[in-house]
Amino acid sequence: MDKEELRKLLKIDELQNEVKKINSLMHEPDFWQDHLRATEFSKKLSQIQSVISKFDSAESDNEINELENLTLFDGEYDSSNAFLSIHSGAGGTESQDWAGILKRMYMRFAEKHDFTIEDVAESLGEEAGIKSTTIKISGYQAFGYLKSEAGVHRLVRMSPFDSDKARHTSFALVEIVPEIEKAVEDDFKIDEKDLKVDTYRSGGAGGQNVNKVETAIRITHIPTGVVVTSQNERSQVQNRDLAMKILLGKLIQLKHEKHKETIDELRGEYISVEWGSQIRSYVLAPYQLVKDHRTGHETSDTQGV
Repeated sequence: MDKEELRKLLKIDELQNEVKKINSLMHEPDFWQDHLRATEFSKKLSQIQSVISKFDSAESDNEINELENLTLFDGEYDSSNAFLSIHSGAGGTESQDWAGILKRMYMRFAEKHDFTIEDVAESLGEEAGIKSTTIKISGYQAFGYLKSEAGVHRLVRMSPFDSDKARHTSFALVEIVPEIEKAVEDDFKIDEKDLKVDTYRSGGAGGQNVNKVETAIRITHIPTGVVVTSQNERSQVQNRDLAMKILLGKLIQLKHEKHKETIDELRGEYISVEWGSQIRSYVLAPYQLVKDHRTGHETSDTQGV
């Protein structure tokens, strides 16, 4: 691949315009008042500038080949931030612990790529782990990196919660949704009549009011049955805004799918989180193996994974 072709595939001109846009935002008087937002944009700027810099200095075949890998992220929303949700399957504490392990794995992956992580909503397990969680992972190409993780993940191990130390199989569902840009959001209107909105008391972070006031939001999109929640913002308005962002991402994903069976797969609440539906298996006993069932790729380096 020659450098001019690589320039087009990497959309270098668009990235340079994005740098100008972020620099302009950073010079606004109130930019640094929202620390999390400021950090998110700062990291995104650094990541984009790194791509541009690598492209400008790329001369050898090895350098160009490294950049060619980035051209794989050519989906419509691949450069976007991502909302990652994990739902534990049947199996009580064992599956809830597995969901918690998966969350830590994805958070370490995000940290390794210098992405920003923000908790959105979480329901804790009774003894350990989590029943469900949603985190926002922000950074250039976060959705592109994570979108293939969507699906059922299966764990086989000797259970630490079983006094007989028996081998258990657990399942958890991972769901990935892109954060939609404002311009796209404005073109995609959600009818308020199609929404059922519930408020409840949050059990997570968010300040002193969090357990006294019903700041948390649960929104159900009645025509599709899609349910989203947000609880970690300080006000009901902020949680509603964030929940609507997640809902919008899910509905746009659904709109882009042509077949009902694919829509049902995207709606995490309706996927059968059980044997035969997994995209990846993580076996810790009696042997060590992680296998992706879609590609056939496997490794015995379970701790590395």
